[in-house]
Amino acid sequence: MMFINILCGIALISVISPMTQEITGVSAVVAGGIVGIFGLFNGLGRIGWAYFSDLIGRPSTYILFFIGQIIAFYFLPAINSIVIFQCILYFIASCYGGGYATLPAYIGDLFGTRQVSAIHGYILTSWAIAGITGSSLASLLHSKTGSYITMMMIFAVIMFIGLLVSCCLKIFIVKALANKKSAKQVSQNLC
Repeated sequence: MMFINILCGIALISVISPMTQEITGVSAVVAGGIVGIFGLFNGLGRIGWAYFSDLIGRPSTYILFFIGQIIAFYFLPAINSIVIFQCILYFIASCYGGGYATLPAYIGDLFGTRQVSAIHGYILTSWAIAGITGSSLASLLHSKTGSYITMMMIFAVIMFIGLLVSCCLKIFIVKALANKKSAKQVSQNLC
């Protein structure tokens, strides 16, 4: 899930300015400003989504990340209104930052707080690989197709894979918690 979120996020960061110019027709100066604001929403997403994940749970938060980004990546290339384009772009930025920020808490939920640093370290390896792969993939797809539409459609499909993984993980967590609860009840009944 982390690899998918970072792959698409880093790829998008690497092409925000030229993509915004190509799709919406704005100048390089305006597109550069949008890149800066993207960074702000990345940071705000880390705070906002982390708080929100405390309310609804990490599995549900990741499911929302992926559903929202599937829709966003699918429709982004068709938007030529700069205001709507920016809103969608900044939503993606918030999910990118939020996915990164909520991961340690998710790891803690799954494996306990003792294991967070070691597991997070391993997962950051996928972050590094996604960082290298994402921008290269964006560049390759644009050079082969001459547009960002194919890239966005591929990212929507990749996000769908992330959604499937998130849903499977949530099902696994629910079953594991149910088994743990019933095992605890059995042990209490035996005492």
